[in-house]
Amino acid sequence: MTVDLERVRNIGICAHIDAGKTTVTERVLFYTGRSYKIGEVHEGTATMDFLAEEQERGITIQAAATTCPWEYNGHTYTINLIDTPGHVDFTIEVERSLRVLDGAVAIFDGKEGVEAQSETVWRQADRYEVPRICFINKMDKIGADFEFSFKSIRERLGAHPIAVQLPIGSGNDFEGIIDLVEMKAYYFDAGEMGAIVEQRPIPEELVETATLWRHQLVEQAADLDESLTEQYIEDEYSIKPEQIKAALRIGTRELRCTPVFCGAALKNIGIQRVLNGVIDYLPNPTEVKEIQGIHPRKEGEIVTRPPSEDAPFSALVFKVVSDTHGELSYMRVYSGKLTKGTRLLNSNVNKKENVSRIFEMHAKDRQPLDSVGAGQIVAVIGLKHSATGDTLCDIDKPIILERIHFPDPVITMSIEPQTNDDKKKLSDAMAVIHREDPSFQFSFNEETGETVIAGMGELHLEIVKNKLMRDRKIAVNVGTPRVSYRETVTGAANDVRGKFVKQTGGRGQFGDVVINVRHITKDEAAEQEIQMVDGVAFVDKISGGAIPREYIPSVRTGIRNAAKSGILGGYPVVNILVELVDGSHHEVDSSQIAFEQAGALAFREGCTRARIALLEPIMKVVILTPDEYFGPVSGDLASRRGQIVETDLRGNLRVITADVPLSEMFGYTTILRGITQGRASSSMEPSKYRLMPDRLRDEILART
Repeated sequence: MTVDLERVRNIGICAHIDAGKTTVTERVLFYTGRSYKIGEVHEGTATMDFLAEEQERGITIQAAATTCPWEYNGHTYTINLIDTPGHVDFTIEVERSLRVLDGAVAIFDGKEGVEAQSETVWRQADRYEVPRICFINKMDKIGADFEFSFKSIRERLGAHPIAVQLPIGSGNDFEGIIDLVEMKAYYFDAGEMGAIVEQRPIPEELVETATLWRHQLVEQAADLDESLTEQYIEDEYSIKPEQIKAALRIGTRELRCTPVFCGAALKNIGIQRVLNGVIDYLPNPTEVKEIQGIHPRKEGEIVTRPPSEDAPFSALVFKVVSDTHGELSYMRVYSGKLTKGTRLLNSNVNKKENVSRIFEMHAKDRQPLDSVGAGQIVAVIGLKHSATGDTLCDIDKPIILERIHFPDPVITMSIEPQTNDDKKKLSDAMAVIHREDPSFQFSFNEETGETVIAGMGELHLEIVKNKLMRDRKIAVNVGTPRVSYRETVTGAANDVRGKFVKQTGGRGQFGDVVINVRHITKDEAAEQEIQMVDGVAFVDKISGGAIPREYIPSVRTGIRNAAKSGILGGYPVVNILVELVDGSHHEVDSSQIAFEQAGALAFREGCTRARIALLEPIMKVVILTPDEYFGPVSGDLASRRGQIVETDLRGNLRVITADVPLSEMFGYTTILRGITQGRASSSMEPSKYRLMPDRLRDEILART
């Protein structure tokens, strides 16, 4: 069956932890008829939080996808929806979801406004140019303030919010919403789980306020659509609701504005109007830019694919899940049509894949499909070689789409199996978990015989440990968490020679390279159009054939491998520019292995000469504490080498934003509760890497 793409919306629901994403999603499933009862996060019955770990903790750990219908203005629309986690440790789930979505609903707590993780999610959406609408949730919460939350979207995110709704009351008095486009009030029947929506006139005491906000709405709509400007100057009251919606739709699609809704998901107020907003303002798959990629066999050639079933097939694998039925690969189809049993090309690894079955997903449940076309999000079975971020395409019309950005791990932990039987099982299980979650990494240290796992935080690694023990039945012992440091150079070194010569009778080995080494940031590399891979920028400046062209990739490989294993303490070397400037070769003895070794030798020597230093991860920590505890909390942060960046007073609550080294933050939540008698809360996310003080660096290196 051919799907009308104009009636499809691919959206994600994302926000800070505890803003109510999953609670909103459960209402969406109920009102669209996808589920017959509303599941609750606090009861462990949420449909989209189906993992045992999610139900126990009351948080979302992995992004869950579903497809649901929505009736609006006499048409049935298909909404492909992904509910994402809010916890910073699982930011990879948000990243890969936003990569394949056409729009997003950003949810904010009506009392807290924009919080730390809200900013991270917003930046991720900016990176992938995802249009958004905002939903200010929890307007029934004591202290909820629509105007404060609305202002925080503009001031803290640098966004251009436009209110299309106002709340009627707040806290315990929150009753319904005012639609500023239609200038009507809507109330939601609590006895019917909010399913019955009643339209009434705007309460008299709110008419003046609503008129003022409506004037701002019409003025901003006229700014977005030139065809309305003249009409607005002549008579703003002649502008119809349909014209306002059309202008906001243009502005939202072009990332020039963000319509703002409000409500209370737990009280079942406002969700249906947000679904209407998804249809009104967020783009369908035909309205987003044609997907761009590169031709794998013609270096640098840009290839585009229109969102049409008649175009050659292209899709991006954005998530891989292993379960008892086999490996399930989630993909976003950008162009063409796929029928089950079709052979495709994985253009990233140049291997052919067979799609044996196709499913439309509803959390953990699946509905078989015979075929799928452009604009859809589905899961397939049968892929053997495809990982997250890989492109699947027509065998005869190859294309490689932009890969997904994976954050670097900031924390490591040693892990060992309790028995020899578990040793092989552990290695296989960790490989499966890495395929599912590329932000989880593991390595084996041959010198110490230790297996090290790395992730985005303590909770992330705890979840991995539980997966191994509970799901895989592997008995493991784990060490204490350790910080994942980085190394870099602080100076420069020129004309550093690396020479690898080996003569053992018969043909020998000869490689000789000369390099320059210096510090470079990501931004500087981008400005100079130098590609940086895993923190290392490599530039080939060889002229006159001093090193034959076929050996230069080997030099680059040797340098990058040496960077991964580190110089000082075995930590990866980052933010470094290596220029290959000279060298020599031997007609008989030179080989790729010899030049790889020569590159590694030169790199190690160059880093040592350019003064190698240690970098430590710095966390952005946001603390909400009653104002009377500001002194003890800030004093404690100072003792942890923390630097307070900003403080803000919200009523009697103090919001402290600080940069603190990760090594000082283990177990902080418990200590913060003790300082504030359990009345403060905190959240943190990776911010940057910073040079370590010499004394602390020496202590760290003495322990490694």
